[in-house]
Amino acid sequence: MGRLITIEGGDGSGKATQTQLLAETLQARGYKVHTISFPNYDSPACGPIKMYLAGDFGKHPNDVNPYAASSLYAVDRFASYRTTWKEWYDAGHVIIADRYTTSNMVHQMVKYEEASERIRFLDWLEDFEFCKFGLPRPDVVCLLDVPLVVTEALMAKRHHKTGGTTGDIHEQDHAYLKAVHASYDELVARYGWKRIACTDSHQSMRSKEAIHEDLMIAIQESHVLDRL
Repeated sequence: MGRLITIEGGDGSGKATQTQLLAETLQARGYKVHTISFPNYDSPACGPIKMYLAGDFGKHPNDVNPYAASSLYAVDRFASYRTTWKEWYDAGHVIIADRYTTSNMVHQMVKYEEASERIRFLDWLEDFEFCKFGLPRPDVVCLLDVPLVVTEALMAKRHHKTGGTTGDIHEQDHAYLKAVHASYDELVARYGWKRIACTDSHQSMRSKEAIHEDLMIAIQESHVLDRL
């Protein structure tokens, strides 16, 4: 089997940039590398996700329960896996994902405040996506960590992928975004994600090259590529 590296992080954290830089570095070292991104907005399987983010099912993230919302995203990933990258993965290539099942963990678990409910949801999600849907588990997850105040400033300047100029139902909800950022500690502890600091002591974004260097160190320390 190949290797699956997941890049996770909030909007504006530089996931697409770091995914591309990582792909270029690994290709230069002789690895066969492919990049994927979720949600796959160009896929017909992403239609219900667009409706969810646009507020067609409710104007607040909590209007759609975590199990239903996660199912929409899981279908998108399943379609991508079976039609695009399963062949590469089975052939032993390196797949770099800009978001993955990890985003369901981050964005849906925070709809529960009780720790027991969060644990129950995460247990269900792992079984649902990795066992029932048969999606590969990530070999390493690298979290691009950006403080919420910086994230919101970056989001205010960028063109939103869905929902027009006002953003989607996630982007519009400060309390929800705050809960998402607060959940990172919990997920890093549970799954051993590699945390990459993207800002300096003055809360300014570090250079993409500096972040990439730390990302490479994290991947090397995880040894996921040693046997390829």
